[in-house]
Amino acid sequence: MKKPPSIPAAPSAKSPSTLNVAAKPSDSGFAYTLPFFESLVDIALAEAKKAGATDAGAEVSEGCGLSVSVRNGELENVERNRDKSLGVTVYVGHRRGNASTSDFSQAAIAQTVRAAYDIARFTAEDTFASLPDEADMSPLADRKRELDLFHPWSVTSEQAAELALQCEAAALRVDKRITNSEGAAVSAQQSQFFSAHTHGFRGGYATSRHSLSVSPIAGKGDDMQRDSWYSSQRKSSDLASPEAVGRYAAERALSRLKARKIATVECPVLFESPLAAGLLGTFVQAVSGGALYRKSTFLLDSMGRQVFPKHIDIFEDPFVMGGKGSSPFDDEGVRVQARQVLEAGKVRGYFLSSYSARKLGMRTTGNAGGSHNLTFTSRLTQPGDDLDAMLQRLGTGLFVTELMGQGVNYVTGDYSRGASGFWVEKGRIKYPVHEITIAGNMKAMFKGILAVGADTYNYGAKTVGSVLIDKMKVAGS
Repeated sequence: MKKPPSIPAAPSAKSPSTLNVAAKPSDSGFAYTLPFFESLVDIALAEAKKAGATDAGAEVSEGCGLSVSVRNGELENVERNRDKSLGVTVYVGHRRGNASTSDFSQAAIAQTVRAAYDIARFTAEDTFASLPDEADMSPLADRKRELDLFHPWSVTSEQAAELALQCEAAALRVDKRITNSEGAAVSAQQSQFFSAHTHGFRGGYATSRHSLSVSPIAGKGDDMQRDSWYSSQRKSSDLASPEAVGRYAAERALSRLKARKIATVECPVLFESPLAAGLLGTFVQAVSGGALYRKSTFLLDSMGRQVFPKHIDIFEDPFVMGGKGSSPFDDEGVRVQARQVLEAGKVRGYFLSSYSARKLGMRTTGNAGGSHNLTFTSRLTQPGDDLDAMLQRLGTGLFVTELMGQGVNYVTGDYSRGASGFWVEKGRIKYPVHEITIAGNMKAMFKGILAVGADTYNYGAKTVGSVLIDKMKVAGS
């Protein structure tokens, strides 16, 4: 049985002739400017002060974009989106109120502030509710830091449709066993915001995110399998070529044909890199402020404790140039910084906003809005530890390439997900498997990580290689 396509072989080549539809520097595509947003925020804060608010914050944002999808060689959908919003948060002592509007007139802003103020007046007092402490504000130098986050793409609907058609056609050409398609899509999105509050923070910036995806179907009758692939970048010229994305998606679908069930067994499990990012996401949620102060996490009071093997580290860096999780400050205007979240398997940091930090008697970590560019690594990983090497490490067991359902209990750590992938014997793939369930407990799964591959993959704001876990329960036929 031919080995399925591996993550290191995933498409990354650029295709300037088709994708480099660049925007003029002055052609941002936005309807408003950041200085205009700044003036709206000032109006909102002035109205809040006039109403009698103790403190207040406001944010104005705008988003716009184009999404085009095709299916079986024909245009299926063209959507243009444009939205805007002004949100106001008002504090009356330790009472908090929030309201928003899409109307940028001064009268509408005044009405929105009044609504937020009235909500605050009748809300129960919460001693932890207030703006971030001034000492935690992002320094001016960081607020102005250039992180290469905005690259508008002035692609037309016709050009986007052509790229999607090329991608789908490339998938259908790979093999006559690619018999159908769930379609291909191109998306070009961008947004900008400006926010400020009465503790002295002022800042804003623009971002972009563009993507290309396809989902081919292989086989016929009772033996039909679907898979997909995509490329997502801040800069359109960094997207993989339509041909490469289509070919790789088709190869993945073909590798799943003639899948079979297996008997229930306990065995080692290797998670493909994109799925391994989900394991990292589970850790982040388990050590995030809301779960911790509500005591609804299996990693309660885990600071300084050994929750992974000693060879595992997790690093957070919000200042990666062009990173999908990069930001000069968090959603509250608080400073962010590169830090070691996990060191030699021990928890060195939580993910806290100002509110959750106060609830826990701690200090904010600058994670209001989420984590920033996490990298999950093993000190045992060698440069040659690609997917083939990881399959050798797996030996005999399950290589998982797809998960279904949301089977994580964050209170107990119990884990149960529908899955499909490949059965491996003596380090070689024997056949594809489907209709199985993998189960375990996250505490044991984290501590049971034997290896992390060098086949790193960036999934959103997380970068991780394939992850090998010593044993899990695999429920089959």
